[in-house]
Amino acid sequence: MRHRVGHRKLGRVTEHRIALLRNQAEALLTHEHITTTVPKAKELRPFVERLITIAKRGVTTNTETNSRALHARRMVLADLPDKDVVSKLFGTLVPRFAERPGGYTRILRVGYRRGDSAEVAQIEL
Repeated sequence: MRHRVGHRKLGRVTEHRIALLRNQAEALLTHEHITTTVPKAKELRPFVERLITIAKRGVTTNTETNSRALHARRMVLADLPDKDVVSKLFGTLVPRFAERPGGYTRILRVGYRRGDSAEVAQIEL
């Protein structure tokens, strides 16, 4: 039985799976859409949406809580070490999703890969 199993292993050990998600999240936030397999896209979706939600909590309209914004930026930097991607997230992507209460990504199935017939999807912001 697989009760309360929260994620797919994707045929990788934990460190490799985390590195894969970080790399795909960086690519998705940089290019705003990527093409990958459906299980990888389904695992990437909550990872990226959590980062966007943390970034939204850090960007406040009032200037009384600069420490909150700094803490949110550091929490995102713990998962995405690329400072350019994090600055794009806080600068351009978070204002775009300011009024949206979730559901920042979309998964579109685009067919099957020629080599191994794996189902391929495009995930986009």
